[in-house]
Amino acid sequence: MLKGIHFLLTYMCNSECEHCFVYSSPKAKGTFTLRQIKEIISEAAKIGTVEWIHFEGGEPFLFYPLMLEGIKIARSMGFKVGVVTNAYFATSMEDAELWLRPLLELGISDLSISDDLFHFDEEQDNLAKRAVVCARRLGMPVDSICIERPTIEKPVADKQGKEAPVIGGGVMFRGRAVEKLIEDLPGRPWHEYTECPHENLKEPERVHLDAYGYVHICQGLCMGNAWETPLSELAKKHDPLSHPICGPLIRGGPAALAKDFNIARDAEYVDACHFCHVLRLALIDRFPQYLAPRQVYGLG
Repeated sequence: MLKGIHFLLTYMCNSECEHCFVYSSPKAKGTFTLRQIKEIISEAAKIGTVEWIHFEGGEPFLFYPLMLEGIKIARSMGFKVGVVTNAYFATSMEDAELWLRPLLELGISDLSISDDLFHFDEEQDNLAKRAVVCARRLGMPVDSICIERPTIEKPVADKQGKEAPVIGGGVMFRGRAVEKLIEDLPGRPWHEYTECPHENLKEPERVHLDAYGYVHICQGLCMGNAWETPLSELAKKHDPLSHPICGPLIRGGPAALAKDFNIARDAEYVDACHFCHVLRLALIDRFPQYLAPRQVYGLG
């Protein structure tokens, strides 16, 4: 019952944030063509349940004409549209309006702007806040995305009454966060990670697509490739329980995935995403069609 299609319009970004799920950077490659966008939106219409089309990245405003045309196509076909950005363009109120007004005129239904210390330190001109103010003045539907640096909070008791450390801040330890942010954070035993706490792998309501055609159920965990099998067919034929990675994760989380493939594991991991990311790296060469692209795993 897919309701949302999220274009990873590009992996390129003007920033290189430590918490980025997909290892975006100024050097990252992989950007849609207009023909590809048209094809995916047409396939989304065939699915019959999709209501939303989102454009994100990377930083989608780096390919502004392409993004605008994609929004125009999606709106013409009756989809609601959302956009995610770091608002790097909002160097003044006048410039912010120049970039945002066309989105307003196209009738987007959601604008999400990253506003946190990963994107703007305390000494920088906060472009995100300026963009939010501008969007509100224009009457656009806008929200801020704020992820804080990881903090160690007071332990809480689990279902068995055992106290476990809690990591605050909202970071999910996937992608670059595993490389940059786990140092000195407490972990929990690997065998306690018996479910995926963030993604509905059995009945996903949204997927992300990149320019390589990969259809992500979770970033880097794919149901297939839309350039090899049309998206509408992939969505119809997807059997999560028989999927070599999703199946174990649904049955018993990262712990089950580790057991099924007899993967050596360390004693503790910061969260389920951290453990899952490590396991996927161990399996990436065995299942390149499902654990892709290598960009999302920092492998270029």
